[in-house]
Amino acid sequence: MFGILNVNKPTGWTSRDVVNRVQRLGRPAKAGHAGTLDPLATGVLVVCVGPATRLISYVQQMPKTYEATFLLGRTSPSEDTETEVTELTNAPEPSLAEIEAHLPQFQGTIDQRPPAYSALKVKGQRAYKLAREGQAVELKSRPVEIYELALEEYLYPELRLTIHCGSGTYVRSLGRDLAESLDTGAVMSALVRTAIGDFCVDDALDIEQLNGELIEKSLIAPLAAVAHMPRLLLSDSQQIEIRHGRRIPTHELAVTPSSPTETFVAVDSQGQLLALLQERRPGQLGAVCNFC
Repeated sequence: MFGILNVNKPTGWTSRDVVNRVQRLGRPAKAGHAGTLDPLATGVLVVCVGPATRLISYVQQMPKTYEATFLLGRTSPSEDTETEVTELTNAPEPSLAEIEAHLPQFQGTIDQRPPAYSALKVKGQRAYKLAREGQAVELKSRPVEIYELALEEYLYPELRLTIHCGSGTYVRSLGRDLAESLDTGAVMSALVRTAIGDFCVDDALDIEQLNGELIEKSLIAPLAAVAHMPRLLLSDSQQIEIRHGRRIPTHELAVTPSSPTETFVAVDSQGQLLALLQERRPGQLGAVCNFC
């Protein structure tokens, strides 16, 4: 097995639960997911199977789209309804116009402080484990990309947003920061990841219906994980060079890398993924990930 599964993660399941199910049904192939969804959340979970697990980081770079529901006038330690929710006393009720007026400041490149209940590590330990033990966790802000932010529905206290964002964005924290700009609080009550790149929830598999045969039939070609990257067709002789760990002069491939880290997708005449190539020496491309 060598490919990708687009799975619709149900609420109550952890991302690891989904991977474990796929791995058990697809033995002996290993599996890994490309972007955690909290148990509260549902929607697209991309699971890479077999050698495709080496492509996880490339899927993680793809933009993501979410539909998120928040309850205003409330706070919780986890910034969602998974932990005890506290209603704020005399919390203001922002108008629709006020919310719309504040949305633009949360678009583009913004600094975001991740939630204490997150999988990020603090001194070698997961932040959420420390937070559950009652320890104070303060994570540093970091830049994230919000490509689009749209208000879909609002009837106080419930607010529903559509978010199109880059990797590393915490939707819970986006709701928190928007609410704080309106002098109130917010907790996330529902989250659906509707897309990762071209992987859409409408095409996702029902995890409850998965079996070994369905996994084999449903595997998406691994090339889909790197479809956004420049592609190079290798000749038979060039394939042999890459297979044996040797490099190919860039002039033979008629390419000029824009930087030493630019990655090229090497394919054969049937469009099968062979390797990911980078400039290993000036004027020479070599494999950084080889599937030959």
